[in-house]
Amino acid sequence: MNNNIQKINNLTKEFYPQAIKIRRHLHQYPELSGHEQQTAQYISEQLALMGIKSNKMLDNTAVVAEINGTKGISESTIVLRADMDALPIEEENTFDFISKNNGVMHACGHDMHMTNILTAAYVLWHLKHTFSGRILLVFQPSEEMFPGGALQLIQSGLFDTYQIKAILGCHVSPEIPTGQIGLKCGNYMASTDELHITIKGKGGHAALPATFINPLTMAAEILLTLEHFCDDFAPKDIPSVLTFGRIVGNGQTNIVPESVKIEGTLRTFDEQWRNAAHEKITEICTNIAHKRKGCADVFINKGYPVLTNDENLTRQCASWAKQFIGDENVLSLDYRMTAEDFAHYSHHYPAVFFRLGTQIEGLQTNLHAANFNANEEALKTGAALMAFFAINLLAEK
Repeated sequence: MNNNIQKINNLTKEFYPQAIKIRRHLHQYPELSGHEQQTAQYISEQLALMGIKSNKMLDNTAVVAEINGTKGISESTIVLRADMDALPIEEENTFDFISKNNGVMHACGHDMHMTNILTAAYVLWHLKHTFSGRILLVFQPSEEMFPGGALQLIQSGLFDTYQIKAILGCHVSPEIPTGQIGLKCGNYMASTDELHITIKGKGGHAALPATFINPLTMAAEILLTLEHFCDDFAPKDIPSVLTFGRIVGNGQTNIVPESVKIEGTLRTFDEQWRNAAHEKITEICTNIAHKRKGCADVFINKGYPVLTNDENLTRQCASWAKQFIGDENVLSLDYRMTAEDFAHYSHHYPAVFFRLGTQIEGLQTNLHAANFNANEEALKTGAALMAFFAINLLAEK
């Protein structure tokens, strides 16, 4: 195993200059969810340069490729997944490879994720004589937009012909020092639902209160009631968040509108409570509106499920990571209220999703921020560990 560590480190360092070029190219040419055709073409070209054949799916927005071990015969498959889409954000960075596509930016690190898997692919291609079984490389579109590319790939039947032993993914984390990773066994990232509530009253002149039914006051009471929803109703052992971020009334100082729309998100870690919460939210909204002689239409767009890391696999990967980068560089993480469409994979196959430290010293930034950037040195850690995990998992009985 120590011999593999040295080989993987050497190959990762060998490819690193090319990895930098790839990451910066991807950062310069981001594409929004469902429009990743140019990104997919570029990835296919990079795989071809390594000698790896690939196929495109989902209207040419997804790329899938195989690396088959030559050490022996095995049907076991390890999936390495990267997401590809960018965000509708105008970049505010000043380095020389900022986005050339106005209003679109890799502000969530998906450029790093793709480069990470391409680097791992280079390593695994050169070490295919050391393992039996198959590595399936999946470059997936539309992580940032419901219903998500993960669900689309699962429904396409892509994975049905494989004996999938595990699926691995990671996400950059600017809050974790570069050179470190973090993992959590079991439930890790929250489910996410979008709430769209339309409160209807009766419009009219603001000076004639007897002639209108104000949907704004209904919306205000609904928002204030739901502000404490999780504290009042959620089980104490299940982390939950209900937050509203948008309200649209479209009235004027002297005009009461016919309706008001409020939009928010519900996130939690238990499917039974999640469904019960949907019913309770709907009940609260309709009752308040009815009390004020209006009505409320509640539409809950059910999004990604809870992301659940397989406990045994996650512990095993944590152990291997400690061998590779040292005990002090493998962190134990807590629940994370953000969501990921990788969660869909975790409900079908044994999965491990870890955080990759990409902190840049002195830079204050967050995911989805206009000044987001990632420390490219992290590619050495992420790619090496992906390759190491994959080879070791194929060797496990």
